[in-house]
Amino acid sequence: MIRLLVFLAVVFALGLGFAWLADRPGEMLVTFNGYQYQVTLMVAAVAIVAVVAAVMIVWWLIKSLWNSPYTISRYFRVRRRDRGYQALSTGMIAAGAGDGALARKKTKEAAKLISSDQEPLINLLDAQASLLEGDHEGAREKFERMLDDPEMRLLGLRGLYLEAERLGDRNAARHYAGRAAAVAPQLAWAAESTLEELTERGDWDGALKLVEAQKSTRQIERDAANRRRAVLLTAKAQALVDSDPNAARTAALEANKLAPDFAPAAVIAADLVIRQNDLRKGSKILEAAWKAEPHPDIAELYTHARPGDAVLDRLNRAKKLQELKKNHAESSMAVARAALDAQDFATARREAEAAIRMDRREGAYLLLADIEEAETGDQGKVRQLLSKAVRAPRDPAWVADGVISERWAPVSPVTGKLDAFTWRAPMERLGQLIDSETDAAVPAITAAPPAAAPAEKAIENVADAPVEKPLPANGGEKDAAVTEDISEAETAGRSSELPPLPDDPGVAPEEEAEKSPRRFRLF
Repeated sequence: MIRLLVFLAVVFALGLGFAWLADRPGEMLVTFNGYQYQVTLMVAAVAIVAVVAAVMIVWWLIKSLWNSPYTISRYFRVRRRDRGYQALSTGMIAAGAGDGALARKKTKEAAKLISSDQEPLINLLDAQASLLEGDHEGAREKFERMLDDPEMRLLGLRGLYLEAERLGDRNAARHYAGRAAAVAPQLAWAAESTLEELTERGDWDGALKLVEAQKSTRQIERDAANRRRAVLLTAKAQALVDSDPNAARTAALEANKLAPDFAPAAVIAADLVIRQNDLRKGSKILEAAWKAEPHPDIAELYTHARPGDAVLDRLNRAKKLQELKKNHAESSMAVARAALDAQDFATARREAEAAIRMDRREGAYLLLADIEEAETGDQGKVRQLLSKAVRAPRDPAWVADGVISERWAPVSPVTGKLDAFTWRAPMERLGQLIDSETDAAVPAITAAPPAAAPAEKAIENVADAPVEKPLPANGGEKDAAVTEDISEAETAGRSSELPPLPDDPGVAPEEEAEKSPRRFRLF
């Protein structure tokens, strides 16, 4: 459009110029070789313009003839390239559709028309065609050749990573992902795989640097990055508790600052602060976390923050937590446990029953059974409560990828995913315990709920077929008799007529008396 306007402007200017000359009469006299040529000014102007136009046309013709070989060769080269790109486009579509035969055919056609050095996508199509044909070894060789080309290096690493994943070689996959992440940390697949490798090795500082790189490249949102940093810092603090308490304290406090509602960070930060005799600051950390989301570990540390406190002092601290989060099952459970230790059975029973009304679950019935055992020793009522605990929903626990753990862990033991554990009530009742130190699988009934017993270094795998749990502290040959007693008690509704629980084998009456009040846990 602009060129057309310029052309019209030039024509208009020439017209004005010729009109101006036509309105002004004059003659032009030229003497050449003894002859005089006299013409009007208008004719002279037209002749000059015609000569200039003729010279330009002659020059264009000469230039065209001179460049004609190159023009002709360029025309055929462009035509050949267009055919090659058309074949490449068709081949990529065929590869995406899973048509290996057509993809191979178009790969060969494109390779003939276009050089692979000129168009690297031919190498990609060639590798994809090999994968569709089932030639994985050939595809890996093609991906390895891509590593020599800076433009194709990331593509080659991606292909090798996927092939390693397909073969189940996690070490090789993480090696390729690490190389890709070092060059381009914005690649999500490379960063995530490298992050899993770093956390599996316990390289928390390296994982923190990678998360920071992800945040700076806007690969993940700010809130997600802060959550990841909090998880990694908590894991770092756990690893440094014994070797470097000061560094562990710094990491834990930073984690708690990034995620104040994250219970593991609050617990370890408060614990390390309290160890350094700063009870006030540790209590504030626990109180803030308790307001956000009550957790039994928070209550346990808060009530036992001062080892020299009397049982009534611990009960008062539990009541203070309850004031911070009223009408919550965990608050009532914390008060009930502290009241049981203080032998305030009325308060313990009231709070345990309140917890059952708010959240009917296994741990509350077990706690009520403890209270009944300590206060009245009525074995019939105790058995009734135990039978209800067997059938009640399980207490919340740390669950990730079908694995139930009594302790929080930064990564999933199954997939290696960071921040996989969530605090929720597991649906499964049977499982397999895994020793966290030896990784040896041990058949067992479900681990004790965290709310009803101290944490142990055990992780439970989920099984599919639920079966009824046996009661604790009984020999295997006595389980059937105990279960039958419980069933009869529920049918008849007369708990006082039930026979007493059989004594534990090898336990003397004096030793049994020393154990009172007895705490019940289901395994």
